[in-house]
Amino acid sequence: MGLHVVAIVPARYESTRLPGKPLALIGGKPMIQHVYERTRGVALVDRVLVATDDARIADVVRGFGGDVVMTRSDHPSGTDRIAEVASDLDADVIVNVQGDLPFLEPAMVDATVELMRADPALPMATLKTPIRDRYEMTNPNVVKVVADRDGYALYFSRSPLPYWRDAAGASDVGYKHIGLYAYRRDFLLTFAGLAPTPLERAEKLEQLRALEWGFRIKVAETRAVGVEVDTPHDLERARALAAGQPS
Repeated sequence: MGLHVVAIVPARYESTRLPGKPLALIGGKPMIQHVYERTRGVALVDRVLVATDDARIADVVRGFGGDVVMTRSDHPSGTDRIAEVASDLDADVIVNVQGDLPFLEPAMVDATVELMRADPALPMATLKTPIRDRYEMTNPNVVKVVADRDGYALYFSRSPLPYWRDAAGASDVGYKHIGLYAYRRDFLLTFAGLAPTPLERAEKLEQLRALEWGFRIKVAETRAVGVEVDTPHDLERARALAAGQPS
């Protein structure tokens, strides 16, 4: 019997760097629609939901025929938002698909779900991709990850990771974390109830809460990324890509 997988796209209107991000137009369609439609195309996902507390986003999602759930407005994070939705769902695995991936490839979601299928005891999985330039390695908006030889995350950071003491080897290893997660539903509800941890607060990275509480996160590698839209500059790159121009 296969896993019942539900993908949830948390979407909020307010954003420090790019307010109204889910509704930003890319190629004539709002970004949330790009993410929703691409997630609907993933063979291993049985249902896709948008979770939001904003009526503007909900109206747009309903307008293109999407499935949307209204949530409370006091959630401190997207994880808490999807946990509220997951608490009422009958599902084995919940996939948290970030709403800033307008060029999401099905292979990215498949990779995380396959890790969950391969190991029934695995509580959580995510993605990484090779870092391609020094700008990404030093940019604090690009989260880095290092994993052990079996693919389990050791640490996530906004700082360069690892730090290359000898500059000669600095181009050999480096991975960017992609904020797409698969959780066992029961673990997601447990995780959302855990108290925030010191490293999480320092880096402002929720996944560190799982590591600090002793839970393992397995990391799949992908080369299919596209543009993650986090800033106005990213949005322009995404629009250029959608128009077939160099990004």
